[in-house]
Amino acid sequence: MTNSRSILPGNYAEVLAELKTKVRSAQTKAATSVNRELIALYLDIGRHLVEQHTWGASVVERLARDLKSEFPEMAGFSRTNLFCMKKVFAAWAGAPEEVQQLAGQVPWWHHVVIVTKLDDPAVRAFYLRQCVENGWSRSILTVQIESGLHLRSGKALTNFSRTLPEPTSDLAQQTLKDPYVFDFLTLGKAARERHLEQGLMDHVQRFLLEMGVGFAFVGRQVHLEVAGDDFYLDLLFYHLKLRCFIVIELKAVPFEPEFAGKLNFYLSAVDDRLRHPSDGPTIGLILCKSKNRVLVEYALRDIAKPMGVAEWQTKIVEALPDDLIGSLPSVEELEAELALNGDVAAEDEQ
Repeated sequence: MTNSRSILPGNYAEVLAELKTKVRSAQTKAATSVNRELIALYLDIGRHLVEQHTWGASVVERLARDLKSEFPEMAGFSRTNLFCMKKVFAAWAGAPEEVQQLAGQVPWWHHVVIVTKLDDPAVRAFYLRQCVENGWSRSILTVQIESGLHLRSGKALTNFSRTLPEPTSDLAQQTLKDPYVFDFLTLGKAARERHLEQGLMDHVQRFLLEMGVGFAFVGRQVHLEVAGDDFYLDLLFYHLKLRCFIVIELKAVPFEPEFAGKLNFYLSAVDDRLRHPSDGPTIGLILCKSKNRVLVEYALRDIAKPMGVAEWQTKIVEALPDDLIGSLPSVEELEAELALNGDVAAEDEQ
């Protein structure tokens, strides 16, 4: 029997790899096309419902039954979803063309989350754009809305406008937030930097989600030797869009001006020891428990290295005793309980 491998042409593997790439690309485009057609259909149904403003709930319920009867193979024609179609259409009908184009690029239930949780058209457009740019799942979208991302993005106090060229300065500014919400941590009032750092590393995936798209984790307590002395960076990241290192210093106390001087030294050391010639200037971020705006502005005014200052927060009530905080269920335990309850509820519905 002839070995099929022996008669394959020399460029077979290359051609196969190219075809695999094209098939995957076609699958992605097909899925995107299907989603756009579905969104267009739902919005058209929503338009009809808006135009038939005299139709009450009973008429919409009858319409849902008739559509499900005529198209039993299609999901999405429930009474509840028909009302969602009406609400989503009304939300995007008067939006700018750019927003309407974005609307066809996210799954249907992302639209439902956005329009049911938010009322401001500009804020709705912000999260729609973030979904397209970051590829968020529905659960991540919900988390970002509930944490008030639109109120925090680009709010860190920085000196970027003076220390970075445009448009890098604008992108860097939008990359940072204030405050950062680490609601997955359970910290007592006496928590120190090492507790904060360890907690972030224990939940590194959630930490990266809160930091935002583009952050690649390099290391913690990264060692640098300068003039025979040892120094350690709390956290070191590389940002894939900014193409630069980002040094993060964690503080469990209010901001103090000397923090900026120490971070300035670290940025100089990273630029000298780690930065590649094609990288942008290293950026620093001080995450502190609280800050006085005037102190921060004075501290950053004459520093030539790009850096920012932001607060970090948790949602744990810090007035609780440490021993009680330690007895609270973990995030994983709560998620397991919620999943179990969800399964039970689904069985009850069936």
